[in-house]
Amino acid sequence: MDKSKVITAYQRGFLTVRECGQILGMEERQLQSLLALEEGRSVRRPAPENDSLETGS
Repeated sequence: MDKSKVITAYQRGFLTVRECGQILGMEERQLQSLLALEEGRSVRRPAPENDSLETGS
């Protein structure tokens, strides 16, 4: 099963942390780290490109 689908199922409340870890074959500590990374990805957005900040020499 695709890891992202399992994590999404956990985030939506369909799985417990323990069930999610069992499906992914991870210990709870590893899973907590993975979930923290996933949360960071969903929160982070790419910085907007802003050419006006470049100085022309």
